[in-house]
Amino acid sequence: MSRDLLYEVDLLRIAASLKQEQKQKKTLGQFLTPAPVAELMTGMFNKLNLSQISLIDAGAGSGSLLAAFVAKLCTQQQRPDNLEIVAYEIDPFLIRYLHQTLKLCARECQKVGIALNYEIREKDFIEDAVRLLQPSLFNNPDNLRFTHAIINPPYLKINAHSQVRTLLRSLGLETSNLYTGFIAATSQLLQSGGELVAISPRSFCNGPYFKDFRKMFLAMMALEQIHLFESRKEAFSDDEVLQETIIIHATKQKQKSDTVLITTSRSTEDDFIMSNNLAYDEVVHSNDSQQFIRIIPDKLSQQVVQQIANFTCTLKDIGLTVSTGRVVDFRVKKYLRLNLEDNSLPLIYPVHLFKGYVEYPQTTRKYQALIYTQKTASLLVPNEHYVLTKRFSPKEEKKRVVAAVYNANQMCYSWVGFENHLNYFHQKGKGLNLTLARGLAAYLNSTLIDTFFRLFNGHTQVNATDLQNLKYPKIEQLMSLGGRIGDNFPSQREIDELIEEELLSMTNQSENNFLIIKTRIDEALQILVELEFPRAQLNERSALTLLALLALKPTDSWKTAASPLMGITPMMEFMAQHYGKTYKPNTRETVRRQTIHQFLDATLVIANPDAPERPINSPKTVYQIEESALELLRTYGTNEWKKSIRTYLSSVETLKKQYAQERELLRIPIIVEGELKTLSPGGQNILIEKIIKDFAQRFTPGGKLIYVGDTDEKFAYFNQIALENLGVTIDSHGKMPDVIIHHINNDWLVLIEAVTSHGPINPKRKKELATLFAGTKIPLVMVTTFLSRKAMVEYLAEVAWETDVWVAENASHLIHFNGEYLLQAYKVDKNSDS
Repeated sequence: MSRDLLYEVDLLRIAASLKQEQKQKKTLGQFLTPAPVAELMTGMFNKLNLSQISLIDAGAGSGSLLAAFVAKLCTQQQRPDNLEIVAYEIDPFLIRYLHQTLKLCARECQKVGIALNYEIREKDFIEDAVRLLQPSLFNNPDNLRFTHAIINPPYLKINAHSQVRTLLRSLGLETSNLYTGFIAATSQLLQSGGELVAISPRSFCNGPYFKDFRKMFLAMMALEQIHLFESRKEAFSDDEVLQETIIIHATKQKQKSDTVLITTSRSTEDDFIMSNNLAYDEVVHSNDSQQFIRIIPDKLSQQVVQQIANFTCTLKDIGLTVSTGRVVDFRVKKYLRLNLEDNSLPLIYPVHLFKGYVEYPQTTRKYQALIYTQKTASLLVPNEHYVLTKRFSPKEEKKRVVAAVYNANQMCYSWVGFENHLNYFHQKGKGLNLTLARGLAAYLNSTLIDTFFRLFNGHTQVNATDLQNLKYPKIEQLMSLGGRIGDNFPSQREIDELIEEELLSMTNQSENNFLIIKTRIDEALQILVELEFPRAQLNERSALTLLALLALKPTDSWKTAASPLMGITPMMEFMAQHYGKTYKPNTRETVRRQTIHQFLDATLVIANPDAPERPINSPKTVYQIEESALELLRTYGTNEWKKSIRTYLSSVETLKKQYAQERELLRIPIIVEGELKTLSPGGQNILIEKIIKDFAQRFTPGGKLIYVGDTDEKFAYFNQIALENLGVTIDSHGKMPDVIIHHINNDWLVLIEAVTSHGPINPKRKKELATLFAGTKIPLVMVTTFLSRKAMVEYLAEVAWETDVWVAENASHLIHFNGEYLLQAYKVDKNSDS
């Protein structure tokens, strides 16, 4: 029933988001929380077994977070007696939706015996928080001091002279963005031991702008968990939010926890979650005056941090400075020229950075020259050697830090201009030694630095301040590194090898070596690219799965690749042991569904070669690299690879046919409309066979079979015309039931689910089916089927009301949930709360 609540409220959110004006969203900095994010957030709370809970949502929007919190409480065995909710919202448009959400929450609480009282405060949260936090109001009943807080604060820059900035200063906080103000004020309103879960941009974790906020927040709150979304655009995909987003869970107490749990997923839809327990001091160093929050997602990243610790020099220590390019082009537009001409000088843009050097000029529509005048002279620097870095990286770009050497010897000019989207390294306004410049550019371009930078910078910018905060090798080390670089800049792999040899002295081939591990994962990814897998499989999860199936450790030669029989759990154990990537056990299904399934389709792996009759969805299922694929992969990195992969790709279709023929011999025969059809062996198809032979003949005699699903295929049989004649046109994205029968005698459409590994027709699925078949001209009947009573018992609590259950081992009986008759047509009671 609580799933029903989430479903209904998420529909409200979608409706509100579609109708809400974009201008209003930007004005308020508000992005409504999707249901999967809300569920993830509520799952982080630890103390939900209190008898009295008071909850605050400081920017409630349409109420998604509140609904997820209530749904969580309602499904617990130990529920609170009383729940108090205070929801702040100032957008009149959203308040209408918020009222509907809280009414639905009240209905849900009433069903399970929770006394819910809620209040919607249509006032500015910061202004009200300042009022509540005045010492004279500490004993005021209006000042609730909450046990829990869940927030998705507005993301909005605030002017230094604005009223809200003044109000936040009265709370002791100096900050430039509203989201940190909301988190700080909410935290102050928590009682001692109270819990906060908040989703926000990651940008507050480091940098000077949020130093005051970090100090205030970390002084009163103890971090418990941080969840990071790897993709900048996935968490709020409906609103095209490109900030790197995190969820924080913290408790209001001065005593810090021993550890902080760091979890990572690509998006809310990806349940392949990596986890890493860190000592609290590794996340927030006790002696760090900046109070940076270090999000280290895995053991591999910890190695990167340890390796960076080898470098102790600041830029000042080595006599260097980094500045932002002086030329802001729109301010000097009348002096810009497309190409060099009389009295003009080169103007360098990010587009000129190419393979470690500045390549000038380029074929581009951008201006590439600046007229030299008295007004532009101050924007130029002497034509000497520099290191340039891009200030902005496009979303999801492969590298965050991109550096190049500006070689003055290539330019016959006295001065040069660097555009504002570049940073440049110099020595008190003068250029660098060319060898030093090459060494510095190689260091900045290394995988080590790029990975480290991504760990602690949650935005797409690489500002001069970020580069100043990095640690650097000694001048002599950079000179030695630069001495090994010529006019052609090394490849990425060569750069990383030079960094190891010159700066890290890590020539050992330990499988714990970060660069060796990353190189091996990148090789596996490249193999998947050359095997022509779709984009959805070109990720770290698929690369690690391939390596596990080959039992290939980071330092092993590809020639030693093996083909053990391996289940999903052993694959994940292999990833953790040898590649430092630990994933939550309950994420196995993602590996099977989003990687292994595609490997099977491509005949890269085969399932159950030891027992072909074993159902594909059996918990005992094992997978093995196909023999000819193994032979191919053993040639990777050799002169034979290109020839081998061409041969392999041309023979893949033949392999697929061969294995298809073998599987065909094991398929389950069924008779449909007098014709022989077959289902793939095992799994739910064993039950589907019984539905067709036993259930249909007994309970829908003379019925017309319209659809039969299959474990391996989308469907084994589908009479689409018959379904359309009944008024139903199926959306290709809709999830079909396993069997559909038109019960002609009663004129019902019977929708049947076969449960062997997936769940029954629960309230959510019931609504999905009702929506999918909304166009039908006849009543719907929904039936969940099981092979045995023992299997049924596991799911009884989930079965939706007004549906039927059939058990194959007791084929002559039906169970109807809460109805007067067996096999009763499903009717929508619009006044019902069920």
